[in-house]
Amino acid sequence: MKQKSLQMNQQITKTVQLDYLCHIPLEAENNPDRKYPMIFFLHGAGERGMDLSLILKHGIPKEVEAAHDFLFITICPQCHENITWAEQLDELNALYQLVISTYPVDVARVYLTGMSMGGFGTLAFAAKYPQYFAAIAPICGGSPWLIAEERVEPLLELPTWVFHGAKDDVVPISFSEKIVTLLKAGGADVQFTVYPEADHDAWTETYTNPALYEWFLGCKRG
Repeated sequence: MKQKSLQMNQQITKTVQLDYLCHIPLEAENNPDRKYPMIFFLHGAGERGMDLSLILKHGIPKEVEAAHDFLFITICPQCHENITWAEQLDELNALYQLVISTYPVDVARVYLTGMSMGGFGTLAFAAKYPQYFAAIAPICGGSPWLIAEERVEPLLELPTWVFHGAKDDVVPISFSEKIVTLLKAGGADVQFTVYPEADHDAWTETYTNPALYEWFLGCKRG
C-alpha cells in the first residue's frame, strides 16, 4: 500500500491534514477506463498517531498486504493522536472528495467499514454523509449519540452489516444491539453477526471472511 498525505484548504476557512494508505488494484494499470469499487477503512484507537505502519496491524490494510491482488481500491486514513474519528469528519469528507477526483473509483460502489473506534467512526461518518456509501459494516462499535437521540434516519437507506463479539469487555455488545434495534425499527436493511466466543477482536474473523466482500459487491447505490 502506498503512503499518501492530504493537505488542502476546505471552504477556504479551514486547513485539513490527514495521512493515509492507498491501494489500487494491479489490473487498473492496464484498464485506464475502468472504475473500481472502493473500501474506506477506519482503524481503531491503538493505531492513532503519525506512523502509518501501525495501520497495517489489523483489518483491511492487513488483508491487502496478505493478498496477491485485492480487487478493491482501499483508502485507510490515520486518525490524529488523542482524538476520535467523530472529531475528524471534516478531514474524512475532504479525503473522500480528493479520492474520488484522483483515483478510478466507481462512486456507486463505495463501502465504509471500521473496527472499534473505527466502528464508531463508521456510524458517525455515514450518518453525516450517507450519500457517499453503498453499504457500511461497523465492527465492535456503536454510537452513543445516535442511540440517545434515536436519530438513525440518515442510515435507514444504507445496507448495514454489524459485527460484535459476545464477550467484548472493551465495547459492550449492547452498543451494537441498540443500533441494530433502532435500524430495524426504522425498516433498514440490516444484518447482525455475533461471534459467541469472541472478545473485542471481532475484526479478524470478519475481514478474513470472503462473504463480507461478496456482500459489499452486491450493494450498489442507485
